[in-house]
Amino acid sequence: MSIVSVIIPAYNSEKTILATLESVQGQTFSDFELIVIDDGSTDRTVDLANTLQDSRLKVFSYQNGGVSVARNRGIQHASGDFISFIDADDLWLPDKLQLQLESLQKNPEAGVAYSWTTFVDEKGTVLYTQEPVFHEGNVYPQLLVENFILNGSNVLIRRRFVEAVGNFHASLRYAEDWEFYIRLANLCTFVVVPKHQIIYLRSSQSATSNVDEMERDLIAHITKVFQTVPSKFQSLKNLSLACAYRYLAQQYISYELTAAAVSQAGQKLRQAVRLEPKILLDKHTQKLAIKLFLMQILPYEFVSNLKKSIRKPSLNSHS
Repeated sequence: MSIVSVIIPAYNSEKTILATLESVQGQTFSDFELIVIDDGSTDRTVDLANTLQDSRLKVFSYQNGGVSVARNRGIQHASGDFISFIDADDLWLPDKLQLQLESLQKNPEAGVAYSWTTFVDEKGTVLYTQEPVFHEGNVYPQLLVENFILNGSNVLIRRRFVEAVGNFHASLRYAEDWEFYIRLANLCTFVVVPKHQIIYLRSSQSATSNVDEMERDLIAHITKVFQTVPSKFQSLKNLSLACAYRYLAQQYISYELTAAAVSQAGQKLRQAVRLEPKILLDKHTQKLAIKLFLMQILPYEFVSNLKKSIRKPSLNSHS
């Protein structure tokens, strides 16, 4: 039996599945099973996955149920003492599993290890890197406010806590990972690996590009969560909503620089400030406000070109 079970939910991922699988195969820690859950793909995802000659690889096909259902199905097949997930268009640096596992082994009371994320576009160009966060131990209050783990391709979890916390909620298309992490944080402590180890693809076709649906699920998630949190944390609800609206504002200008997008972003940012005025003291809010102001007074083409000129080089541009 392998120590770690790596679960990959995959739906029509023929363009990226091999790179994702290879990033897992290339881990410096190798005692893992690799479980691909084909979520009703109609392209060559399964055929490509099956071309890999690796005894650790298992591919299971189901009718489409969504990413949460696919992850839950992967858990059912998993046999490892630790479980990790990676989406079929994301990548890991080679030491991801090793360093996260070492962190959990050094902290036997901890249930979850997480790292930091680098965001790239479809050409492999680095869009931005996550600013370091160092939340450890009881991170429940911090996770109630904001999903600092950022995505579903990050954590390594002790299996017993995955079993204790229950399934991902299939009713959420967005924020399903955040909701899962909050439940975990209510059961166990977290440790951080202070390194950017997750490479997250931001595609115009990805789930995070549909901001209207994202808003619906984020607000529904926050509302539902705060119906059950202890009274001493109820004061965090407005801050959590404000951070969500600030995130939505950023999403509107992440995919297109148009008058409509800038207007929507401005509305969401103002909504965030109305909910929690103190968010204006945060540097992330200040940077976003300045960016939106410049977009209103400068030609969008100029801002777009400026944005491209200061982007970091492609991950593939260095050996």
